Amino acid sequence: MRSLSRSRHRLTIGALTLLSVILTCLVAATLRAAAPPSGEDDFNGGALMLRGKGAAQAMPAIRLGTDMDVTVTGQVARVRVTQAFRNTSDRWMEATYLYPLPDDGAVDSLRMVVGQRTFVGRIEKREEARRIYEKAKAEGRKAGLVESSRPNLFRNHVANVGPRETVLIAIEYQAPVRQLGGEFALRLPLVVGPRYVPPHTLDSDADLADAADVTAPLAAPALGKSLNPVSITVHLKPGFKPANIISPYHRISVAEAGETERTITLAHGEVPADRDFELRWRSASADPTIGLFRQEHGGEQYLMASITPPATVAQGAVAPREMVFVIDNSGSMGGQSMEAARAGLIHALGTLRPQDSFNVIRFDDTMTMLFEQSTPATAEQVDLAKRFAEGLEADGGTEMLPALKAALVDSDPKASTIRQVIFLTDGDLSNEREMMAEIAANGGRSRVFMVGIGSAPNTFLMRRMAEAGRGTYTNIGQDGEVAAKMTALLDRLQRPAVHELSVSVDGAPLDLTPSRLPDLYAGEPLVLLGRSKALSGTLTVTGMIGYKPWTISLDLATALQSPAVAKLWAHRRIADIEAQRWSGQIEDGAADTDIARLGLDFALVTTQTSLVAEDTTPSRPAGARLMREELPLLLPAGWDFDALFGNDPVNTGDAEGRLPSDQTEQVELPQTATGFMAGMMQGAALLAIGLLGLVATARRRRKVRA
Repeated sequence: MRSLSRSRHRLTIGALTLLSVILTCLVAATLRAAAPPSGEDDFNGGALMLRGKGAAQAMPAIRLGTDMDVTVTGQVARVRVTQAFRNTSDRWMEATYLYPLPDDGAVDSLRMVVGQRTFVGRIEKREEARRIYEKAKAEGRKAGLVESSRPNLFRNHVANVGPRETVLIAIEYQAPVRQLGGEFALRLPLVVGPRYVPPHTLDSDADLADAADVTAPLAAPALGKSLNPVSITVHLKPGFKPANIISPYHRISVAEAGETERTITLAHGEVPADRDFELRWRSASADPTIGLFRQEHGGEQYLMASITPPATVAQGAVAPREMVFVIDNSGSMGGQSMEAARAGLIHALGTLRPQDSFNVIRFDDTMTMLFEQSTPATAEQVDLAKRFAEGLEADGGTEMLPALKAALVDSDPKASTIRQVIFLTDGDLSNEREMMAEIAANGGRSRVFMVGIGSAPNTFLMRRMAEAGRGTYTNIGQDGEVAAKMTALLDRLQRPAVHELSVSVDGAPLDLTPSRLPDLYAGEPLVLLGRSKALSGTLTVTGMIGYKPWTISLDLATALQSPAVAKLWAHRRIADIEAQRWSGQIEDGAADTDIARLGLDFALVTTQTSLVAEDTTPSRPAGARLMREELPLLLPAGWDFDALFGNDPVNTGDAEGRLPSDQTEQVELPQTATGFMAGMMQGAALLAIGLLGLVATARRRRKVRA
């Protein structure tokens, strides 16, 4: 039975892989149809490269190397990412690469370096930037384009890379340093996990294009770890003497660069881009509790305030809790992720008290609730839940929405108990908007806590779900962190949160973000970003810790200068607009207009604005063909390739990866979308119906192992 289920799962994955190919073709054809005509010697359509039958696995024609140079000043990191696109073939190439950035990172700079020449990018509306890029590409001029489909997903395009030539694309962004319990952390995402695209979300051209934006080919294990090497250097200048500098997922070297400065590098120079990099440090003296920074930009003043509530409060009796645990056991959780999720759930179940109630929901492309509704946490029921968790295996698609809806059902909305929903997942899906909208509409009194599992989780989804649900986000990157991080999370959840937060300003009005203030838990800072004509007076934050009032006041005149505050404010304001969109407070058109305005005013890459750079002189000879290659991504460390695709070469299909021209065949895309678009839509619809049939066939109920 398990073998049959696995075979059905591989069929589903194979169909999804075919769908991703169709999406790529569809988007390429759409863009081609929209591009201006430019003559017979122009770029002659995208070439989708497929592996020929019996061909050996080979490296892509375009090789990518990435260097990251990071400067941490105070509580802000400035990051320069330089990607070297090296063409190892004898063809003229266009390369695209999907890569992650921090979901709170503000991308504001693009440089394209060709030999001794440097071309500086400029910010444009998304459609105009794409038009400029396509025109330069068609005319044989080198061009670079940076687009964003999600706050944490970006795609680099570089056109007309000559035979044996290297083109450098350098982008820069800034992101806030996060703080929790006296520890500071900088996380640099390095790889995008494969996103599950629910079939029901593919209803229109826009849906298909959106799915293609988050889709990229995967490198098969046979290619090894030599693809996409990354080097990292961090210049740490926190403003105090740092201590306990560690990187939990990489080996590092730390060198003193001054009394309060350190230089951190990777111990082995380069690493594969198969897991996120994280750096943590503490202050050698007392932990800072307040950070206040300011910047003048465009005639206005911008403020960033980081306020940490007391780490220890008078601990009274903890009210009874209703805890709903939701665990992802889809195929993407195969391997170490599933082991960590099971261990995390079992650990959490062990902390339940007799006065608590609980339930467990597991999901892949089906869903099972252990109990019809939350049940008292007796020893027998907790033991039953532990056996249920131990029997879970990773398989199927990531249909999270039904599980979220079930978890938010509150049988007694007026109860005095604390209601907490804890998700354990990698979050690798494409329908983030549906998840946010569900919490906004039906969150009620539930607090949603996200536990990201694995080496490269979808932090954008999980942070936003936690923010919408007034909870927190915790990442468990490897098995060894399960006990410590789950203990820390559950300990925070038992302490009184700072709730009913409000902010007032005695002085000039301050336009603050986030617009909806969260609950705060012990050791967790409140980070406020504001804009005003003049910073003066006092900012006061008040709230309740349990039943006791809590307040803190800040003299705005004492704020320190920082060059990063304005763009961080704009980026956070964009996140507010997206949250208003998800909750139905603002229409799509108005949201897009506001986001585009902020992107242009602050020179930021957003879903509505892009960075584009172009050469003025053609480099590709007239008549020379341009081949397109989408660079494959490594599977995140700890993922089980066989759980996703199986280990039988016949089942993996012929469309796996992109290969050099001597082992590929070209599939020329149509030169116009007329007729083709309708046919593709019909084919996609039929494929979606087929997928639903596969999912329905594969449905099964998992029994609790006694």
